[in-house]
Amino acid sequence: MDAHPPLPPVDELLAEVHVVALPLRVRFRGIDVRETALLRGPAGWAEFGPFPEYGDAEALAWLRAAADTAWRGFPAPRRTRIPVNATVPAVPADRVPEVLAGYAGRVGAVKIKVAERGQDLDDDDARVAAVRALLPGAELRVDANGGWEVPAALRALERLARHGLAYAEQPAAGIGELAAVREGLADRGVPVLVAADESVRKEEDPLAVARAGAADLLVVKAAPLGGVRRALEVVAAAGLPAVVSSALDSSVGIRAGLALAAALPELPWACGLGTVSLLEADVLAAPLRPVDGELELREAVPDPQLLARHAVPAPRRQWWLERLRRVHALAAEG
Repeated sequence: MDAHPPLPPVDELLAEVHVVALPLRVRFRGIDVRETALLRGPAGWAEFGPFPEYGDAEALAWLRAAADTAWRGFPAPRRTRIPVNATVPAVPADRVPEVLAGYAGRVGAVKIKVAERGQDLDDDDARVAAVRALLPGAELRVDANGGWEVPAALRALERLARHGLAYAEQPAAGIGELAAVREGLADRGVPVLVAADESVRKEEDPLAVARAGAADLLVVKAAPLGGVRRALEVVAAAGLPAVVSSALDSSVGIRAGLALAAALPELPWACGLGTVSLLEADVLAAPLRPVDGELELREAVPDPQLLARHAVPAPRRQWWLERLRRVHALAAEG
């Protein structure tokens, strides 16, 4: 793949930065509030939102992605409407209706979080069963975030498969483990595909999982892969079907995911870009929330009043600005 283009000077990146804290409707990924930074460049708005626990080296790809969006804009789209799935966090089964109520109209696909720390397979099974009961015709996929060892993944997916699963996202942590799960499912005749997420975006070589034959499809996210153009290169080189997903972004970050989904030559799966529905608040007056299982490709320009309303306190803003400077310095060193 081509080398990354140089980042703009740090003072240009910091010329207009808004750091916001957006409350969630339900606890997700262990948090109740999503902090993220929004910046504006010559081509428009972009989001820099690596989670606070991510180190600076990992955050560098997110900064490259934000700069690519705000200074270069997006590639030409091939489509203007993007199918998306609903996302169900690791909530108790009786809260599934509440979560799905946040998605307007028809829901054709649902991603369900499983393998949450502190829960067990009975919890997962009840959650998936609750989704299936509410949406008997929907395509279901589960996301373990690498939370199972191989034997546990095989036991879990054999049990959960009875609800009719299309695929399991990152059912085990490493590439070798993914390959073992994929082989084990085939040996048992369990018709569940294996999707790689962390084994794409957290590996030094995002193509290693494809070379190893460890997955049937890739989950790609624009920010951790270094931007929309970089993600398109990864998908093209991997030669596997792709699902575009998000990282609990505001509508500004979701717009980059939509640009990636819109530019892919093929889009065989509903994308994980409906997560603004998990937020209690957003920075757009008309947030990018799906209707009838689709998102329309449109611009994402923050509302100044919402930016002010959700602005973080001064110490948190300073933390993010210092982080931006450190991450930018890493690019210069490399």
